[in-house]
Amino acid sequence: MTKQPQVVPPTEHHLIHPKYRADIDGLRAVAVLSVVIFHAFPSWLKGGFVGVDIFFVISGFLISTILFTSLEKNQFSFSEFYARRVKRIFPALLLVLITSYVFGWYVLFADEFKQLGKHIAGGAGFISNFVLWDESGYFDTTAEVKPLLHLWSLGIEEQFYIVWPLILWATWKRKFNVLTITAAIFAASFAWNVNHVSHDPSTTFYLPGSRFWELLSGSIVAYLTIRRSSGLGWIVEKLDPILGKVIFSRQQDKGIALRDTQSMVGALLLVAGILCTTSKSAFPGWWAILPTAGAVLIISAGPRAWLNKTVLSSRLLVWIGLISFPLYLWHWPILSFARIVESQTPSLKIRVAAVIVAIALAWLTYRIIERPIRAGKSNYKTPVLVFLMILVGTAGYVTYKRDGLPFRPPIRSAEKINSQFVGPLWKYTKNETCVKRYPFHESDSYLWWFCIASSEQPTTVFVLGTSYANQLYPGFIQNSMLNKNSILSIGACDIAIDADAAAATPQTNVPCTGEGPRHQEQLIADIVEKNKSIKYIIIDGLTINNPDKFYIARLEKRIKAFEDHDIKVIIFTPHLRVDYDIKGCFARPLKEPQRDCIMPPEDVKKFKDAFAPIMASISKSHPNVAFFDQNQLFCDKEKCSMIRDGMPLFRDEYHHISEYGSIELSQIFVKWAEINAPGILIK
Repeated sequence: MTKQPQVVPPTEHHLIHPKYRADIDGLRAVAVLSVVIFHAFPSWLKGGFVGVDIFFVISGFLISTILFTSLEKNQFSFSEFYARRVKRIFPALLLVLITSYVFGWYVLFADEFKQLGKHIAGGAGFISNFVLWDESGYFDTTAEVKPLLHLWSLGIEEQFYIVWPLILWATWKRKFNVLTITAAIFAASFAWNVNHVSHDPSTTFYLPGSRFWELLSGSIVAYLTIRRSSGLGWIVEKLDPILGKVIFSRQQDKGIALRDTQSMVGALLLVAGILCTTSKSAFPGWWAILPTAGAVLIISAGPRAWLNKTVLSSRLLVWIGLISFPLYLWHWPILSFARIVESQTPSLKIRVAAVIVAIALAWLTYRIIERPIRAGKSNYKTPVLVFLMILVGTAGYVTYKRDGLPFRPPIRSAEKINSQFVGPLWKYTKNETCVKRYPFHESDSYLWWFCIASSEQPTTVFVLGTSYANQLYPGFIQNSMLNKNSILSIGACDIAIDADAAAATPQTNVPCTGEGPRHQEQLIADIVEKNKSIKYIIIDGLTINNPDKFYIARLEKRIKAFEDHDIKVIIFTPHLRVDYDIKGCFARPLKEPQRDCIMPPEDVKKFKDAFAPIMASISKSHPNVAFFDQNQLFCDKEKCSMIRDGMPLFRDEYHHISEYGSIELSQIFVKWAEINAPGILIK
């Protein structure tokens, strides 16, 4: 988001800045309020996230106005342009990054602090969007526990500020048509956006190539506003009298009817975007046209339009617009840290308090930090700010590389517990042994894929299923009775998934869409066919969500294919899970444990009953299939707990078993196998 600069008298050595427009600050207020309300109270404003797209248009308009006018007057200076960007953006951002780091030092577990360090480094380097894009995948932590998630949009804006002046300068020097070049890049970016949003939503959302069209829409408005082309004048001349007669009862000044209509239509588009777009929409895609076009119409209507001068230029909206940048920076870390400390969505009172605190901090940041630093003519401000940003980014990177500094005094006593909370940093997903032996090039485009083998020797134990199957691998390879087997864990989908139904969906980077399940099924069949050494297949990750007769039939078909190769099939019954992050069961600074992590008996019974139809059907049709109840890991005669001997049995909020849990489970399995599958045990 770009703070609209004050008027600077044009001189030979200074950039030319646009005349201040209060209505644009008002539009900023609409944008930031929609984002804040969406983040704090998502059920109130489900499409409030489109406020970011409004910011993109505003930034594109203001920056391009500066660039176009300065180039036209031969007064453009790269050094001055970037120095002003530094003084505008760095002060508030530095304050938020440093505050987040200090708070995280005292409150966050090692895995959380490691991720925060990574995001601080990304934020300081203005590549947060690339960092978050790289993280997106099956094991990615939820957005609510990433305090600096919102910096992705700042990354896109800064990348635009780096690239766009260079393109414009080169275009101007070569005497190319600026509008044509702008429109061409706009078209290419928009085409990338709509063509990739369905099958690669993360890339489309985070990367600048599919977002620049929104900023460039503001650039086009800036160009047309400055040039006031004859084509636009002709449109105004023809449409304005018609609109004046049809819509207004009194004669309007020339051009006012069209401007009023423009801003009103723009406002309606913004409202439609905010109310109709949801997190399930293929966004940005075509949906982003609503907030983008709405902002374009409002800005191009000019400050004399009724809505702009009466509503958007009101004192309250202008005040909020003035603090919109620090408010955007502050609100999300406060809400996110509250979510982390509470280990659940904070109460309404806490979220209301968080918004109030964010507004207060934003005002203080604007008054005490931003305004004084932007004022004055000291030559030292820019290099000092750049040096501080490098320092903060380096601190974040070191924190990331040193695994979240687990030796920090506030969390040192819980270091052993914290070591299990690895979140997305699960090291047992893939290895070269498996990838080279069983290449599956389609998986290169998947957000996640499991392919890990314990040995170069022919496979004897084949672990199949979702990530809930892959979580068994570390326990097996660290158990002396099991690790003499050659163990292979491969796949991504439930082995009983409906491949035909999946094929009817668009192929995306999610492995269980499109033809992905069918291709994985063929890969597994080929492995079984070519590896006569396989003696056992272990299946985990089967559904408990109302499995119908068709699901059971598909599972029976897969089992029959395995048994036809004289393979013993062992099914791990689905493991228990709770509807909260078990980090809330452990103390952290500022917060005592919120839960006991004990699952109510009625929930345990309901969970087990859901799998009973599958077990009954398979036992009848395939009596040689063995079922292992892995919930012995959680349950004893008295209770079922997600904590065992003081250690967490889950490693993340998606209820994947921790490495400690996997090791404990393997020991329970060995005792079961002594009676039910002794051949899998090798002394």
